[in-house]
Formats: sequence, structure tokens, C-alpha cells
Amino acid sequence: MDETLLIKVIVLSVYVGILFLIGILASRRIKSMSDYYVGGKNMGFWAVAFSARATGESGWLLIGLTGMGAIAGYSGYWVVVGEVLGVFLSWQFMAKKFKRRSDAFEAVTIPDYLQSHFKTTTHTLRVIAAAILVVFVVIYVASQIDVTGVAFKSMLGTTYWQGALIGFFIVLCYIFIGGFVAAVWSDLFQGLLMFFGLILLPVVVYFSMDAGTEITAGLNTIDPSLTNFWGRSDDVWMNIFTILGFSMIGLGFLGSPQVYVRFMSIKNNNEVQKGKGVALLFTLLTDAAAVTIGILARVLFTENGQDPEVVLGVGGKDVLSMITETFLPTVLVAIFVAIVLSAIMSTIDSLLVLASSAITRDFYQKIFRPDIKDENLTKISRFSTVIMAISALIIAIILNWVSPDRQVFWVMIFGWSGIAATFCPVIILTLFWKGYSEKGAIASMISGFVSVIFFKFVVQEMESVGEYFVELDVLVPSFAVAMIVGAIVSKIYPPRREAVKTLNEIDQNKQESNFSN
Repeated sequence: MDETLLIKVIVLSVYVGILFLIGILASRRIKSMSDYYVGGKNMGFWAVAFSARATGESGWLLIGLTGMGAIAGYSGYWVVVGEVLGVFLSWQFMAKKFKRRSDAFEAVTIPDYLQSHFKTTTHTLRVIAAAILVVFVVIYVASQIDVTGVAFKSMLGTTYWQGALIGFFIVLCYIFIGGFVAAVWSDLFQGLLMFFGLILLPVVVYFSMDAGTEITAGLNTIDPSLTNFWGRSDDVWMNIFTILGFSMIGLGFLGSPQVYVRFMSIKNNNEVQKGKGVALLFTLLTDAAAVTIGILARVLFTENGQDPEVVLGVGGKDVLSMITETFLPTVLVAIFVAIVLSAIMSTIDSLLVLASSAITRDFYQKIFRPDIKDENLTKISRFSTVIMAISALIIAIILNWVSPDRQVFWVMIFGWSGIAATFCPVIILTLFWKGYSEKGAIASMISGFVSVIFFKFVVQEMESVGEYFVELDVLVPSFAVAMIVGAIVSKIYPPRREAVKTLNEIDQNKQESNFSN
């Protein structure tokens, strides 16, 4: 083993050791299912804010967004605008309301929240919500395992299969031990690594470049369209669809279960208020840094006429490894390998706990074994976590075999969009419209789920409009369809009076509490 590889292995071993220590410490707090899935609803704002952002960003931030910056140039900053706006709207207008209602409902999972919100008398809503959640979560986890293999291959020189398996076993071990608490605590640790690594790297690279290097001039030499914030096409509509596709990625923060379960877990709404600033700062700085890294790589590693996907990898997936190997000493390169792994692991752990909760809580306990006590479900929870992880691993392997030249950015966005388009419209409408009904929610989820598949595999293949919807991607149209269908069905089938009465009582209690304070 050469010296460079040895240093990388040592640094990664320390990183993995810290994760396992977190898992062991977290396991001491696991005394019930509530502890395993929402940390006993007693998490602090630092942990929740970093966990929510690390979970929301994933390996997409370091591998996908850096690559997108290299390919798109300055227009890639529209992703930053969209993400910051999405995070702000979520924490400012939705988080407190969701926390208050989920606490009043004593909800542990998103299907729990929906079931209580609508005062449903059947398990139809719970089953549909849990089933769709499991499907898209497994797909999204598979994309994260996939990018683990890509990252290890480009940064450590392993094979794709070795990298995917290493990442898989690391995250499975500490989540199996510590559940949600381990996920949040490890996300705080990993989020800090991501934050400082990303914001410092472009600074180091810029000041290491040859004196007089001008970024805008360099991009103009390669391709003048790279410096156009309004898109790179001569077709105005293509640019509009591209900007919308980039900026509307932030819609996924307005109710995605893997993010909103963190709002369930936080101690109280005072902690939500404190966490907002942390989440916004994290998003702004890390996303802007990721795009900037991609732009710097485009200037440094490609010349006029060169294909960036040949030089920097398909979708720019080799951007980060090339930048770090060129400008950083071996020890820091090894730390960046750990940072990439952190971004991926922070999402995989959260999603696995989420999928496990859907299987254990929403299917097994609530439907088949309502008599079983929460404390008896911990072993089942761990077992279902393993099953979900193995399923995702199999999908990742198939994905690499079927499409070895896939673009990492858009593979991840498909899984992210599926979860967001199915659940975000439902969460938004439950929080802000008391006329939203159970049948409307079911219609929203089904139409959102189907629309993601329809726009991806049907509309994007159409000759006349397909290329526009490739740039727009599936989230925006699917989100709109789910909102509209849910509203129409709710008008036809209004909510139950008991549900509206309960919501009025919760809101009244909130007003009385504010008045007394």
C-alpha cells in the first residue's frame, strides 16, 4: 500500500470510528420506538438544523452540484437561489405550525400525522402514504449508495463495487445500533465537516491559481454562454425552463418527510426559531461554494473546444476529486474523502430510519398488530432497516449495470423529486387549508407519484416538448398536478367536521398560549 493511500485509509478509519462511537452513545437513549424514530422529541436546534440540511443536501451537493456548476457555469447559481428560498419558507412559515400539530397528534411518523389530521376511520391513507414513502425512499437511498461507489472510485481508486459496499456497511452499522438519535448526532458531526470543507475549498483553490487568472474571462474563452446567468441557450423558452428547473429544486424542502420528521424531533418551537438562521447560513454558503468549485474546475481543467464531460467525467462527477488532488496535500484530500462520505451517509441514515418507520410503525403496528407495545418494536425496527438497506443496495448495483454513464445530479434529483412531489403538496395543504380533505390528500399523493413517472418517462421523450421538460425536470409539473388535483377533489369531497373542529381547537390553544405569554 503506497503512502498516499495509507493516509487516506487512516483518516477514513478515524472518521468511521467516530461514527460508530456516536452510534454506541446514541443507543443508550433508545428505550422506545419514539426514541428510535424521533429521538424522544427532545433534540436541540443545532443538531436538528445541521441534520435537516445535511439530510436535504446529500452526496448531490458535493458530487452532483459541483459537477452541475462546471457544466452550467454562472446559471448554476439559480440552484442556490431556489434552495435558500425553499429552506427559508420551510423554517419561517411551516416548521412551527407542523411541530405544534404533530405534537398535538402525538405523531411519530408522517403517516401518523396525516391519519390524525384528517381523523380517518380507515387505514387507506396510511397505507398509501407508507407504501409510496418506502418506494421512493429506497430509490433515493439507492442513488446515494450509487454515488458512494462513484466517489470512492474517483477519490480512493477502489472499484465502484468496493466503494458502494463500504459505504453501505458503514451507515448500516451505526444506524442499526443508534436509530434516529445516531442519525441526527452523526449528521451534526458530518454537517460540520461538509460546511467547513466546502466553504474553505474554493478559497484555497482561488488563491492557489496563477496570479492574474480571471474567472469570467476564462469562462468566456471556453464558451461565452457560461457567464450568462439567464441560461446558455439561444432559445428563450429553453432558458426559462432551465432556470425553473434549477430554482424550483427548493420546493422539496416544503414538506419532504426526511426533513420534516426532524421538526417532529425538536424540543419546542423556540428551538425551531433558533435553528432557522443556522439552516439558512448552511444552505447559502455550502451551495454557493459547491457551484463555485465546479466553475473553478471548468476554468482550470478544460480549454476552448474541450468537452467537459470527457475531462471532468459524465455530469462533472470527477470535479471534486480533480480539484482536491491538484490543490490539497494528501491529508486534506483524505479529509475531503471523509467529507464526501459524510454528505452521502447523512442522507442514507435518515432515509433508512424513515423507511423503517413506515414499515414498522405504519404497516406492522398500526394495521396488523395495534396491540403491540412501542417498546417491543425496537428489534423489528432494526430488522426492517436492514431489509430496506439491502433493497437499496440491489437497486444501486442494477443502476450501475444498466446505465454506467448516468449523470449523478439528475439520478439523485429523480428520487428527491419523487418524495417531494408526493408529500410536499399534502403537507402544505394540511397546514394552510382547513378545507383539505382525506380524499384530497390521497388524490394528491397518487397524482404526484404518477406524475413523476409520467413526466420522466413519457413527456421527456416527446419530440416537440421533451427537451424543455428535461431541463425543467419532474418536480415542478408533478408538484403542480398534485396541488391542483388535491384541491379539486377536496372541493368535491370536503373534510370531516371532526377534523376541522380538532384543527380549530389546536389553533385556539395556540392563540391562548400566545396571549398568556
